[in-house]
Amino acid sequence: MLDFFWNKKKIYDNLDFSILKTDLHSHLIPAIDDGAPDLETSILIIKKLKEFGYKKIITTPHIMSDFYNNTTHDIISGLSILNKELKNRNIDIEVAAAAEYYVDFEFEQKIGKEDFMTFGNNHLLIEISFLELPKNFYDIIFKLQLEGYKVVLAHPERYNYFSIDDYIELVNKNIYLQVNFLSILGYYSSIIKQKTKKLIELDLISYIGSDCHNIKHSELLFECQKEPLWHMLSKSKKILNNTL
Repeated sequence: MLDFFWNKKKIYDNLDFSILKTDLHSHLIPAIDDGAPDLETSILIIKKLKEFGYKKIITTPHIMSDFYNNTTHDIISGLSILNKELKNRNIDIEVAAAAEYYVDFEFEQKIGKEDFMTFGNNHLLIEISFLELPKNFYDIIFKLQLEGYKVVLAHPERYNYFSIDDYIELVNKNIYLQVNFLSILGYYSSIIKQKTKKLIELDLISYIGSDCHNIKHSELLFECQKEPLWHMLSKSKKILNNTL
């Protein structure tokens, strides 16, 4: 029995996410999108992420015109409530917030007129349709870059219409790729796992995130720690989580 617990501890010691320091991309502000439904769930997920070795969390609620019409004020207010509860419970971890912006017509109209919520050195997390690439996608990226934003594309491995050549083009256009941890497990599909493997082999990934929405997602991260693909990814010199 002692050997079992010792071996489990060795897994955590050798494979935890402390080398990343920061988790980027999650949905932990309660009752603001499709993530944590209440404060208690937020706290439970954050405690789990802390157990996995993270020192900081940058949580990123959806801002999506048709579904989650959140504002900067909504997000900052929710973050304040969350951090106050963490302090009350003596949970020592830094939690900051940015946003995950859905690229659509309304989003494009805001470029140059609104200050978007960013992280790091003016990095902006965006997502796009799972069905098809927006026709003017690269024009939108160019506009954002002219405004000084460093664009980070959330979970690019989940967009089935992207080929490997497309990923290379994205990186060549100075778009940072943020892959989800659960993709290396095959949680979304075996095809997505294979695409993630190729992105790791080609060293095209800049950020990796939990994209935690619920308790189940956070618990599955333990399985990620045992994945050979995580071993491979952890050796990449291009992963920037620890700079945040």
